[in-house]
Amino acid sequence: MSLDQLIAQCKKNDAQAQSQIYKLYASKLFSICLKYSRNYAEAEDNLQDAYVTIFKKIDQFKSKGSFEGWLKRITINTALQRYRSVGVYDIVNENQIEDVSVEIDEDAISLDFLLQIIQELPDRYRLVFNLYALDDFSHKEIATMLDISIGTSKSNLARARMILKEKVEQYKANRNSQSL
Repeated sequence: MSLDQLIAQCKKNDAQAQSQIYKLYASKLFSICLKYSRNYAEAEDNLQDAYVTIFKKIDQFKSKGSFEGWLKRITINTALQRYRSVGVYDIVNENQIEDVSVEIDEDAISLDFLLQIIQELPDRYRLVFNLYALDDFSHKEIATMLDISIGTSKSNLARARMILKEKVEQYKANRNSQSL
């Protein structure tokens, strides 16, 4: 069955078609949930909530643009919904923002470690970091999505990078001291 046929069947609440859509995209959408969640269990909850929303709103997909892109947008928005009303963002003066870059030696640090330290970031930093650095949203788009100012988005990104840089440097220092 083609993707268009599966979508049409999902619009009719066909459980088998929904199951196939789930199987086709679950791993990709779960990886998105992991990026925006504090831990594995929260990511599972976000994925479940995203699929509920996807199947509830599938009639809104009009086959304009990528279906996968539409799924990703719903998944990101579902994960962000947990944090919008909580007010987890620091508001700072834009003049206080310092640009921090993180140099990562891909051979020295595993992807699992990177995911772990990103998940350990405070919510406000993790969300902005993921949206900007991993999903290529602009600060203006992030500000709109999270109902914060552009300056807050920029400052939270800078702080996330600073924390990640410290953790990567600490990890490297620990590895170097153990190898001596």
